[in-house]
Formats: sequence, C-alpha cells, structure tokens
Amino acid sequence: MPPGGPYWTSDQLALFAQWHTSRNFFATESSTNPSGPGGSQSLEGFRGGVKNWWSTLTMRASATEYRSLHLRAHEILHDVPLYDVSSVDLPGGGSGRTIADIRTLESATPPSHIATFLYGFRYLLGQVLGWDREQMRPEDSFLERLSQRDRCDSEITPGTLDGAFWVLYQFPGEALRETRNKTVHGFICTALVSSPNGYILYWGVYVRRASWITRPYLIAIEPFRRVLYPAMLRRIRRAWIAAYVGMSRNDTAV
Repeated sequence: MPPGGPYWTSDQLALFAQWHTSRNFFATESSTNPSGPGGSQSLEGFRGGVKNWWSTLTMRASATEYRSLHLRAHEILHDVPLYDVSSVDLPGGGSGRTIADIRTLESATPPSHIATFLYGFRYLLGQVLGWDREQMRPEDSFLERLSQRDRCDSEITPGTLDGAFWVLYQFPGEALRETRNKTVHGFICTALVSSPNGYILYWGVYVRRASWITRPYLIAIEPFRRVLYPAMLRRIRRAWIAAYVGMSRNDTAV
C-alpha cells in the first residue's frame, strides 16, 4: 500500500491499513473433562486471564466494543469488512482533546528504527512489483457516500490527498481515510473518545478485496503487525504523556 495517513508517518499508515485481524491464538476447544471439582471453571478462568494478558500485550480491542461507538464510519463502511481493531489508553490530557491533537503529536515524533526498515522494505516491494503505480480514481472512492453534512463538518476538505490516502473526513473525534492499490482497498478509522481517566484512541482497519493478490498479501504481512501495532500505539502514548502529563480531565485543552 502506498504512503499517506492521518497522524502516523505516511509509510506507517499505509502499511497499517493493509493488515487484518488475526485469529485468537488461545481460542481452543473448551474442556469437557475437568480434572476435579471446579476444574472447568479454573481452566476457563486461566484462559480468560491469558486472553486479557494477550490483548493488553498486543493492544487488541474488541470489535463489539468498537462497533458500539457512535461513529459515522459504521454507516459509510457498512458493507466493508472490519479486519482489525486496536486501542490505547491515554491518561489525562485535559478536556476537549481531538484527533487533530493526536496528529500534531505524531507528526513531531520520529518513527522507530524497525518501523522505518519495514515500511521502507514494503515501499521497495511496491515499486519493484508495481503495486503502487496506479493512482486511485474518483470513481473507485467512497467520497460519494458522504452527506452534505459530512462535507461541511469535516475539518479537512473531503478528497484532500494525504500521501496516497484520500481524506474522506476528519471530525474532532473521528477521522476516516481511504487508499487503494493492487493489493487492497483499505480504510483507516481513528476515533478518540473520553474515558474516566482521560481518553481512549481506537484504530479500526477495514479492507476490501482489490485483486487476487489481496488474500495472500494479507496473510504474508500478518506476522509483522504483531510487532508493529504495539510499538506504534506505545509511541503515541509516550508522546501524549510527554505533552499532557499532569493534566486531568477537568483541565481545559489549549
């Protein structure tokens, strides 16, 4: 996928948009033969603990939790598969923080060395194999699905080119971007919602089939997201804490 994105570097968001959800590694057949009294409950409790630990480590979020959010993306992308959801807790920050604040923080924070290497490698492959040569055409975009209110409320003009991504909209609490090449037709929805301790940032990744390459491509890059997702989310969290440390939800964003 070509470069471009909301508040990662262009290469970061481009690769991120192509990755899909993995199967639950720990989803195994439930025990029907407990070893003793309470054995089944103990086993289920252990599995639940492992699952929670794994979700925390990988920063995976529940698709059900994400879908419960009041987001315009749910309507616009109603027929596009949701492939992955990640989230990160952002403590404090003051009141009134927006997606634009996240983008500002990200633009001032350099990417990790491993991320730079992987994005560079993906870009090279795209150039050699011709994955990114064709630009997305207006007739292929979901811009036509936007309402007049969407267009008026967006802080960035819909259709604005951001690398090889097109901005569909950016509201204070939600942004949606789109890209398409020979590997995928992808969308990134970023949502910032308030929480008792500050905010939660969600990343919803949607992918449509672009060609026969889509499925094998997604399978091939699956292992890399296990390394990159947590690294990217922690990077955002570190930048957030450095900028807003000491600010409570009662403080006003400036």
